Amino acid sequence: MSEDVRLVAWVRGSVQGVGFRWFTRAKALEIGGLSGFALNLADGRVQVVAEGAREGCEGLLDWLEGDDTPGRVDGVTEIWDTPRGGYDGFAIR
Repeated sequence: MSEDVRLVAWVRGSVQGVGFRWFTRAKALEIGGLSGFALNLADGRVQVVAEGAREGCEGLLDWLEGDDTPGRVDGVTEIWDTPRGGYDGFAIR
């Protein structure tokens, strides 16, 4: 049985205006079983919140830190928590 978790990640770099949130949502849907959102922040970062199976959230984090994202990722800061729920699918905010 898989443990459900909450991943909150802040992605730094050239990640706004390049479709980053759209591709993040597409990747979350491809992984399956994840809910949450991707949000542009005023300081140029993108915040990603994902809830679901630990393996799925780890897969999304691996993608966020990898070389296959749009734009340029300079770094990702993440925290792990227990799921809070309340999300209907994976949204772009």
